[in-house]
Amino acid sequence: MKTQKNNMFILIIVALLIFAYVGLDLKQKGTQLGESSSLEQRTVDDQAKIMQAFQQQRSKLQVRSQGTVKAILPDDNDGSRHQRMILELDNGLTVLIAHNIDLAPRIEGLQKGETVEFYGVYEYNNKGGVIHWTHHDPRRKHIDGWLKYKGSMYQ
Repeated sequence: MKTQKNNMFILIIVALLIFAYVGLDLKQKGTQLGESSSLEQRTVDDQAKIMQAFQQQRSKLQVRSQGTVKAILPDDNDGSRHQRMILELDNGLTVLIAHNIDLAPRIEGLQKGETVEFYGVYEYNNKGGVIHWTHHDPRRKHIDGWLKYKGSMYQ
């Protein structure tokens, strides 16, 4: 009788562990599936945030969004080298991306009309603004930014 109780107790513990494992696995998969929809929502929100910052002439805002490449400019080689491009956001605003290629890899093969995602700092100017800090910070004093192009991260 005692052996049956012990066996039943062990079965209950094993069943609880299995349910807990399956529940955690489903939660992780749900989070991964939800990432793309939350990214899409965040992109829309940050485009509105960028437009508002432009209208209010505000700077130093950490933003995440995406845009279509309208122009590829020559590198800025004064001081730290920066790959430069102009992106048009879905809301019509254009921003200059200044991507530090001394700290992060250059995007090779970039073409007009393609989409680039970004995470960096918005700075106001009268032409739409500049996004910089699209790279890691080797000193670990600033939030790491990035560019994403054709599924690859550049930071």
